[in-house]
Amino acid sequence: MEKLAIAMISDFFHPNVGGVENHIYMLSTELIRRGHKVIVITHAHKPDRVGIRWLLPSLKVYYIPFIPIASSATLPNFFTSLPYLRTILLREHIRLIHAHASLSSIGHEGILHSHLMGIRTVFTDHSLFGFEDAASILTNKLLVATLKNVDAVICVSHTGRENTVLRGQLFEKDQNDPTKLSVRRSVYVIPNALVAEQFKPRPPEPSEFITIVVISRLAYRKGIDLLVATAPRICAAFPNVRFVVGGDGPKLIDLLQMREKYFLQDRVELLGAIRHSDVLSVLSRGTIFMNTSLTESFGIAILEAACAGLYVVSTRVGGVPEILPQDMISFAEPDADDVYRAISEAITLVAAGKHDPMKAHERLKTFYDWRLVAARTEKVYTAVVQSPQMGLVERIQRTMDLGPCVGPIYTIILLVDCIFFLVLEWFYPREDLDYVEHHWDDGALTQLQSLSYSRES
Repeated sequence: MEKLAIAMISDFFHPNVGGVENHIYMLSTELIRRGHKVIVITHAHKPDRVGIRWLLPSLKVYYIPFIPIASSATLPNFFTSLPYLRTILLREHIRLIHAHASLSSIGHEGILHSHLMGIRTVFTDHSLFGFEDAASILTNKLLVATLKNVDAVICVSHTGRENTVLRGQLFEKDQNDPTKLSVRRSVYVIPNALVAEQFKPRPPEPSEFITIVVISRLAYRKGIDLLVATAPRICAAFPNVRFVVGGDGPKLIDLLQMREKYFLQDRVELLGAIRHSDVLSVLSRGTIFMNTSLTESFGIAILEAACAGLYVVSTRVGGVPEILPQDMISFAEPDADDVYRAISEAITLVAAGKHDPMKAHERLKTFYDWRLVAARTEKVYTAVVQSPQMGLVERIQRTMDLGPCVGPIYTIILLVDCIFFLVLEWFYPREDLDYVEHHWDDGALTQLQSLSYSRES
């Protein structure tokens, strides 16, 4: 396909560690290996990560000086980011913006500003959200406004696609029957992946214990309350079982209190926050991986654990049932009694030697590969670039469809954004920008292809 200059935009990126951050990095590096130019735009990180940084292989990252307010997300401000994004996107000759995550304000703003420079847009949704609580209602309304004018949407699971279509109101009139609505054709499903070589099972150390590993953000939506409720029961029923818990968050205090209450200091080990480079060493200590999430669009931690040879026990939520073959995972309803049942069955299965770690690893190597993800993403990019671009009038019409109250408000924001852009064009002409020259040669590309995926320069 045609080689593109692509900007990945999100509030969630390194040095923070998480599924979205890893997805952006791995997809970017693979696209670079396929000959595209890729940059990342994110917010600043204290104390001094502002400006331009480079990650291997040749991934340029712009840390613009915005400070996050909560959970690594910045405050939505619509206009403040325009001077920064205009300068970066123009000087880097960007042709396509790929924004990530519904809670990323910078991603939404990048899509808002892109049409002013004739740049095409793609959005990837990584999470599931509800429809009842105040935070979800506000997030969904912002998502609807953004997706009205985006060229394509990618979801990481079929369940996530259904959730995003409903939240983002991604419907259009059926051509055969105008009275019916159908899902927009520009909504795709491309799953996450992993580098299987980084999660090769290590030879197990002789031990009389069966170790259950939990690696997760210690937050309510990750179901830590279920872990708190079931861990003491499991320890009481199985004297040869212990827990290793990695992660940090507001629910850490609940785990500490549970451990003190039931005198499980020698059975429940709390590691705190762990680096992604240390995940394999933690997983290698266990034989069972436990996931108690209440909502999960994909669950990259489950995939990493299974690739490392652990048998997985998970709540049956979101897109989790789509990840692994049925003989590699046991499911439980998000209920303490059912989680206890599933863990008990997994302990019996592992103790009987019915799970082969190396066989599981070899199977997953054929299922998930970032090269396949990049190839499928390229097809989305091609479809977007070749499709007709929306004009300002069409964007206004789509924005007005948001509703009698919200529609005019977002239309005013859209028009003010256009005026602000014209002011910037006058005060800071494009001719005065310091443009970046970009040339690939075969020698440079071969060198990049030989570099490691995960080292920072």
